[in-house]
Amino acid sequence: MSHLKMKTQSALLRMLPVVVAAVTLLLATAAHAAVPGISGPSFNLTAGATSISQPDGEMIYSWGYGCNGAAKFVPFSGNCPSVQIPGPTLIVNEGDIVTVVLTNNLPASVGNTSIVFPGFQVCAGTLANGVCTPSGGVPGLLAQEAAHGGTVTYMFDTAKKAGTHSYYSGTQSDLQIEMGMYGALVVLPATAQSACTPVGNIGGSTDDYRLASSAYDNPSTCYDREYLFQWAELDSRIHRRAEEQVQAAGTCAPSATVSCLSIPTEPYHPNYFLINGRSMPDDMDANYAPNYPNQPYNGNPHMHPGELVLLRVIGQGRWQHPFHEHANHVRILGRDGNLILSQTDPTKLGGRLEFTTDTTPGQAFDGIFYYTGRGLNWDVYGHTPSNAQNPACFPDANGYYTTNSNPAAVHPSYDAGGNMISGAANYYEWCADHNHPMETNPTGQVGHGGMVTPPDPNILANGLWYNGSPYLSPDAVARSMGPTPLPPSGTVVNAPNEAGIAFMWHSHNEREITTNDVFPGGMMMMMLVDPWTWYIDETK
Repeated sequence: MSHLKMKTQSALLRMLPVVVAAVTLLLATAAHAAVPGISGPSFNLTAGATSISQPDGEMIYSWGYGCNGAAKFVPFSGNCPSVQIPGPTLIVNEGDIVTVVLTNNLPASVGNTSIVFPGFQVCAGTLANGVCTPSGGVPGLLAQEAAHGGTVTYMFDTAKKAGTHSYYSGTQSDLQIEMGMYGALVVLPATAQSACTPVGNIGGSTDDYRLASSAYDNPSTCYDREYLFQWAELDSRIHRRAEEQVQAAGTCAPSATVSCLSIPTEPYHPNYFLINGRSMPDDMDANYAPNYPNQPYNGNPHMHPGELVLLRVIGQGRWQHPFHEHANHVRILGRDGNLILSQTDPTKLGGRLEFTTDTTPGQAFDGIFYYTGRGLNWDVYGHTPSNAQNPACFPDANGYYTTNSNPAAVHPSYDAGGNMISGAANYYEWCADHNHPMETNPTGQVGHGGMVTPPDPNILANGLWYNGSPYLSPDAVARSMGPTPLPPSGTVVNAPNEAGIAFMWHSHNEREITTNDVFPGGMMMMMLVDPWTWYIDETK
């Protein structure tokens, strides 16, 4: 195991008494995700072999899709490798005619491969004026396939298909999908929503690293920022057999439809559970981190209070995954690009509000999540009448301090370093809890009265992430340190005004929050709520 992974896991174990709580208090690391991908409508993809890293030090032999040549990235500047898991996220606009050219660079013994795009009428050849002219590739069971060293071209129309979709191998799918041959297709709506009417009138009115103003052609699907999560699991025994047989087969010549390999995929006993191709804690490292060259996408959502966060979720494996997002429910907007509207009033959304989001294999959904701190019965910003940094809080019609308040709150703005240069530090505060701190004197002191007395942070945890404060305020770190700084002096790697509150997001299947049977791991990550004083820079 690498020194970095051992250090990360050691820190997590020290924090275990804290992270298992519903609300976990950490020093927020920089934001790392906002649906990174490559923009179309034309894509040149490859299929090939690689190995992916896991937190226990294992390198798992895998197959996957990647980029063949230069590709334009949004919104990141990372590199698209020739093989990555999941495959490159393809980002297109509704109404585009999408062209995907696939080159099969898998080992010769693997045989053919392909891509299927569920929900789309795909032409294996040339599509012009709605007419498909088949050409290239070889016939397969589910799709036209690319033979070893060969190519196949797919074209399809994305009209009326806004939303999140999956793509995956249509060749010997029980094996090739298991090996990592899957990815996501994001179709942005054709109509920009100029007058958003999100349910409950929640929303920070920001445009931080979102790909569009709304998820669908509907003003009730507007959002402020977005994240894509692809759930999958893998059975390392299958991968090990594939690697052994590929090495033994050499340059055997498979027939047009049959591989040289004979790899049983049942009985199925997955022992690694993945979010975007990584397991916890690796999924909380940066996008395009150099220590995961073939696993570029992470799982580390950040948000400000009140921001509407679009969750794009795809089940890419064989199992259903009951995923629980702490701090609030998720409103389902649509599934597989199909917006869910009310049966009695088609102008209103009809998706369920889910405590645990259900993800079926091969299915995608879009949902809205937000956190405000409303109704906690304590001031999430730690304000008291005697606090020198105590601002005003004037409720708008919904009870929050926003630009709709009277007098209005000023929406925060930031300098190049991420520091707030103007605006209300407590933007989107729930005013009914203003001036009700968790303890009476939350200024660098512990045990001074109030409804809750937080324990000395030195008793609970150590490590670079812990900040010892439950508050979202500009001076939260300074006020939480006390006489014994935590983290120790000189080890703080983040700006003090980035102190946030973290919530665990994880599978509700207990086996799935392990890595090769070791807890914590697997399908688990942290969602961090950062104060409005900090600009969440998704490009880092």
